[in-house]
Amino acid sequence: MKYKFLKTFGVAMVAALAFGATNGAKSEVGFGKPGEPVNVVIGYQPYYTESWSGVVVNGKQLWKKHLPAGSSAKFEIGLQGSVIVGKMLGEKNHIGYMGDMPAIVASMREKKVDIRMISVLGTSKQQCNIFLVPNNAPKFNSGMDAVKWMDGKLIAAPHGACTDRFALLAFEQAGIKPSKYLNQNIENITKNLQAGKIQGAAIWEPTASKIEMKGIARRAATGADFAGDDSGDAGFLVMMNELIETRPDVHRGWLEAELDAQIFLANPANANAVAEMADNQTEGMERKVLWASLYRDESGANKLTLDFVFNDKVKTMLKASAAFLAGKKKFGKRKQLRKEAVWDGVAREVLKSRGLSSPLGKIDGVPLSNYKP
Repeated sequence: MKYKFLKTFGVAMVAALAFGATNGAKSEVGFGKPGEPVNVVIGYQPYYTESWSGVVVNGKQLWKKHLPAGSSAKFEIGLQGSVIVGKMLGEKNHIGYMGDMPAIVASMREKKVDIRMISVLGTSKQQCNIFLVPNNAPKFNSGMDAVKWMDGKLIAAPHGACTDRFALLAFEQAGIKPSKYLNQNIENITKNLQAGKIQGAAIWEPTASKIEMKGIARRAATGADFAGDDSGDAGFLVMMNELIETRPDVHRGWLEAELDAQIFLANPANANAVAEMADNQTEGMERKVLWASLYRDESGANKLTLDFVFNDKVKTMLKASAAFLAGKKKFGKRKQLRKEAVWDGVAREVLKSRGLSSPLGKIDGVPLSNYKP
């Protein structure tokens, strides 16, 4: 699979990074005037580790420091980014925490509701790009060997998600073709790995750690085993443009809260506090599993980088993801992102005003034995 749209998309990216107002679809919600209390609904994913800055904003109520007095922020869980996209297009969610693929698709639905990508939650090669194999699979010398073993076998992933793009890239780099590449959700993947009905699956955290630590399957490869920045993935913060245009105070205030959350995440001393907040906002996940999804890696490899803005590395990932989606006709006849899709000018201003630069920090893995409940 070759990404043919990178050059044309690169031109659009330059324009997208410039901040300014433009006309788009108008919401019927109404957010009041600058300085007035505002009521916002946030779709977020505590079951997707790469977007846990939203868990911290919620858990520590960081938004209260930065939004006008009397404001409210209601957090609604979306089990997948596509659920949040649907609610934002229906104007039921106003701000969204999600993976790169649903965020990109959301930004291309401007004729229905104009949604912009305003900040980067984080990037990783070990969050939305993990291959699991049955426990009785051979022992592999490398992640590349594990994917080569998948040639001619039944492999599954949630199609259209970041796992899908990673799996196809891994198949291409390994030079293999599964007998069938099935579209399955995380519940069916878990059941089918346990029953031995599939020989491998691409999945995201913290579900990957949950499956592994319950002894259902084992980790065989991650994006770290494959070349190029496009083998990684990203989480993005998105916002309705109606909120951006009518409430610049809320736009900036939320980004200030998001920056506070990412700084908190970047400090390893806060690992247990983060796991506790994730535990309080999820069900069916042990706190140790949640901790492991963000902090465990016996080799010390990077688990998450807090980028905050669309730096050069993130742009490379975004190009690859956009090209993948364009190839699947997710933008209709369009071959590239519209220039307004990325709207991180204010995020850059916030970062500069605090004397910080991107990335804010990196979370590198530690042994599971470091977990102290």
